[in-house]
Amino acid sequence: MNLSDKDKQHYFNLKKGYEGEVLFDSLTDKLDCECFILNDLLLKFNNSVFQVDSLIIFSSTIHFFELKNYDGDYFYEQERLYNKSKSEINNPLNQLSRSESLLRQLLHNFGFKIPINSSVVFINPEFTLYQAPLNKPFIFPTQVNRYLKNLNTTSSKLDRKHKMLADKLISQHIKDSPFKLLPPYNYDQLQKGITCVECSSFSISVKGRKCVCEDCGHEELVDTAIMRSVDEFKHLFPDQKVATNVIHEWCKVVKSKRGIRRILENNFNKVGVHQWSYYE
Repeated sequence: MNLSDKDKQHYFNLKKGYEGEVLFDSLTDKLDCECFILNDLLLKFNNSVFQVDSLIIFSSTIHFFELKNYDGDYFYEQERLYNKSKSEINNPLNQLSRSESLLRQLLHNFGFKIPINSSVVFINPEFTLYQAPLNKPFIFPTQVNRYLKNLNTTSSKLDRKHKMLADKLISQHIKDSPFKLLPPYNYDQLQKGITCVECSSFSISVKGRKCVCEDCGHEELVDTAIMRSVDEFKHLFPDQKVATNVIHEWCKVVKSKRGIRRILENNFNKVGVHQWSYYE
């Protein structure tokens, strides 16, 4: 669907933030010291929801990271952060302080009293912060690898209580975020068709038992592509029934209703008969 400029900007901000988290996760995955790494948790304490981008549990301390994928030139002045256009943006230290406080309270509520070392990580190599104060817990792009190397030398011996803490935090994760700001949409206004799993293009043609992307050349089995499209449909319209006619229209490029019916029958339970049947 066509997004408004405001929704486009919101989408790009979310995408950029996600890409920054993925990049940092790929770096922490290389740690071979004894630790538990928890990523992308949404937690709640005292009716206050807060996000944990990355958390590393060592035997004697927890490292808590707030990730920012800003790019371009920024400057810091009087406890405030500005972009090169001199527009003030949210100071990530405020968010870090709030999240750290709620995390500490949550841990105490679990019965764990372990020090928390919190930092804001600017992960984008194209980021520069002028007038950066030395006494703030900032980790800049040129420091990330060195910081993680030092972290990897941490002497740590985990035991059952650390595993219990990690499991407890994971169990508290809120799957349905209350912060979702999706634009309104309906079935009729959305573009129909199977998208390429590699490049997201709608330029898909069915050749034999495969879906072929005309833009990047990626090939995918028709059965797999249809099931992926069914998952998308169910995610977008959780209250609508999955029926042969609907999925046939949703996939668009697959001409055979019989083939779609076969795939649905092989992967779901059929409810009802004839034109009133659907799958769940």
